[in-house]
Amino acid sequence: MVTCLTGFFPSFFYHNRFTGPTELETSSSGGPTGQTGRSDPGFKSLMAAVTVCRTQETFFKVKKMPDIEGLVNEFVSKLENRKVEGSHATARATAELLRSLISQKRLPSTNQAEALIEAVKIVGAKLTAANPVEMAVGNIVKRVLHIVRVEDLSAVTSDVNGLNLSAETDDEDIAERDSDHVASAAAVGYGSILDRPSLHTLLDNMGRDSGEKADRNISRRILKHNVIEAVNELIGEIDDCHEQIAEQAVEHIHQNEVILTLGRSRTVLEFLSAAKEKKRSFRVFIAEGAPRYQGHVLAKELVKRDVQSTVVTDSAVFAMISRVNMVIVGVHAVMANGGIIAPVGLRMVALAARAHAIPFVVVAGMHKLCPLYPHNPEVLLNDMRCPSELIEHGEFSGCMDFGIGSGSPLLHVVNPAFDYVPPELVSLFITEIGGHGPSYMYRLIADYYSADDLV
Repeated sequence: MVTCLTGFFPSFFYHNRFTGPTELETSSSGGPTGQTGRSDPGFKSLMAAVTVCRTQETFFKVKKMPDIEGLVNEFVSKLENRKVEGSHATARATAELLRSLISQKRLPSTNQAEALIEAVKIVGAKLTAANPVEMAVGNIVKRVLHIVRVEDLSAVTSDVNGLNLSAETDDEDIAERDSDHVASAAAVGYGSILDRPSLHTLLDNMGRDSGEKADRNISRRILKHNVIEAVNELIGEIDDCHEQIAEQAVEHIHQNEVILTLGRSRTVLEFLSAAKEKKRSFRVFIAEGAPRYQGHVLAKELVKRDVQSTVVTDSAVFAMISRVNMVIVGVHAVMANGGIIAPVGLRMVALAARAHAIPFVVVAGMHKLCPLYPHNPEVLLNDMRCPSELIEHGEFSGCMDFGIGSGSPLLHVVNPAFDYVPPELVSLFITEIGGHGPSYMYRLIADYYSADDLV
C-alpha cells in the first residue's frame, strides 16, 4: 500500500515505514537534503492518502469471513436442542453450512478433491451424530460428497481429453523429430558438459515454474467454483421441491375424488392446493394425527384454500377407508428399499388401504431419499417424544410414583413419533423428477449418491 502511494509523489522519499510522521527528504535541487516538508502541500496529500490506506486496511482485517467452526458448533447445538426440526429445514441448513465450509476450505496443490471430501466427512459426522433422527442431514452430506466426486471426475476427464487432443496434433511431427533424435541427443549430451545455463534459460525456467503454480491455483479455484455451483443447485432443488411436486397434481387427482391423508405435510398441502387451482373438485378426509393433532392445522389451511375437508379420528380410518379413492401422504424419510419412515399412525392407514385395494401414494422431495436400509445400525427408525403430549402429569402423578421396593414407576408412557411402512404397502412415489415405484429407489440412489460414501 505504501509503495504504491509514494509513486504518486515522486519528489519525496519516505524512510521510516510510516512508524510516525517523520522526515520526508526532498530530492529536488532547490531544497537541502534532510529538510522536513511538513508544510509542503504534497506532504499533506501523502499523509491523507496514508490515513485512507490505514483505514481500509483496518476495515479489511475486521471484516472477515464467519468462523466455520463456530457455524458448525452453532448448528450442532440447534440440532441437539431440537431448535431445527423437519426434513426440509434441516436439509437446507445443512447444505448452506457445507457450502460455507467448501468456500473457506484451503486446498492443497494436489489431491484437492480428497481434501474437500475429508473436510465434509468430518463435519458431516458431527452433524449426523447431533440428531440421528433427522435423516435429511446425512442425506445432504452424502449428496455433497457425491457432488465433489463427480466434479473431480469431470475435471480429470476433461484434462485427459485435452492431452489426447494435443497428442493427436503432435503425431505429424514425430517422424521429423525421430530422424534427428540421435544427433540431437549427442549434441545435448556434449553441450551439457561444456555449457552453463544462460540467464535467459534461468528466467525461462522461473517463468515456467510460476506458470505451473498459476495452473494449480486455477485448478483449485475451478474445482471449488464448480462444487459450490452444484451445491447452490442442490439448495435450489430443496427450495423448489414443493412447487415441482405440486405441478404433477392434476395428473393424479381427478374430478370428484375422495382423498385421505394423515397429519400435516407441506408437500401434501401444496399438492392438493395445486389440484384445486386447476379446477379439480374433490374432498379430503384428514386423520387428526394424535397426539400432536397436526391434522387440525392441515384442515384449517385447506379450508382457507377452498378445499372441502373432513377431520376424522385416527381410529376411524378403517371405518372411512371404503369411501376413499386414494391415500396421499407425506413422509419423514424414504429408505433405499422403498420403505418409508412416516408419522405414527401411517402404517395403520397403509394396511387399511391395501385391505381395500386403494392406492397409497407418497409425495416427497429427493432430499428425503436415504441411501440406507432399515436394518442398517446407524438408522434410527423412531424417536420417543415427551409423555406430556399424551397425559397430564398432575392427573396421573399417583400412578407414576415409584412402586414400593421395586424402584420403577407403576405407569410407563410410550410416545413414538414415527411408523415404518414397508415397500409392499406403497403404490407410488411422486418426487420433483416424476413418479416412481418402490422398486426404482435403488436406481435413484445410484444417480444421487456414490457407493464409496455408503460403506
